[in-house]
Amino acid sequence: MSGLLGQSLLVLRKDLLIEWRTRARLNALIFFAIATLLLFSFALGPDTVMMRKHAAGYLWLGLLFSSMLSLGESFRIESENLAMDGLKLIPVDPRAIFLGKTMGNTLLLWLLSLVLLPVTIALFDVTVTLGWPTLVGIFLVGSMAISAPGTVYAAIASHARARDVLLPLLLFPILIPALLAVVKATHLVFEGDLMDQLKSWMRLLGCFAIIYWTLGFLLFPKVLEDD
Repeated sequence: MSGLLGQSLLVLRKDLLIEWRTRARLNALIFFAIATLLLFSFALGPDTVMMRKHAAGYLWLGLLFSSMLSLGESFRIESENLAMDGLKLIPVDPRAIFLGKTMGNTLLLWLLSLVLLPVTIALFDVTVTLGWPTLVGIFLVGSMAISAPGTVYAAIASHARARDVLLPLLLFPILIPALLAVVKATHLVFEGDLMDQLKSWMRLLGCFAIIYWTLGFLLFPKVLEDD
């Protein structure tokens, strides 16, 4: 498949095939995220009002911590047997590598959020007040907002000696606006939007995702050159 889109889909297909054959990353993400939610629920104790009030924050914290495993692993597999050098020599456009990796990370994080949703409902006794399609859309845009800068910083940190420590240090400060927006939007879906605030938070989240997808698309060739 020629062209930028075709190359991006090939990179995505390659990563999905690797994940499907091993399932190691997906299984680890699911168990880690569920364990995180369980720890949060145990820490709150029997206070059901407080659990419902903070359920959205704990859900996205679990997703954020799990995304560190997913993002780091997405480039660890490219460091084995000089796989990234092979992609460069085919040649594959570096922007296609960014798009394929980011789409793969977005899909994995989005699927993980759908798996964690019933767990969150059961643990924190929340209800989806504004409808399931709205919540699924928030999960998708939130996953895109985390995956775009996460892919760039995972590529930067992949050759560092302490990459597991470097990635969250680089990524967490950048994600503060996106996390604030997606947690508030999810909370409004759970508790109701009496003051019509959801659209404002979704605009902030969408703008963040668009900005970092654009920056990643433009700057990723430079990141691979530096590697």
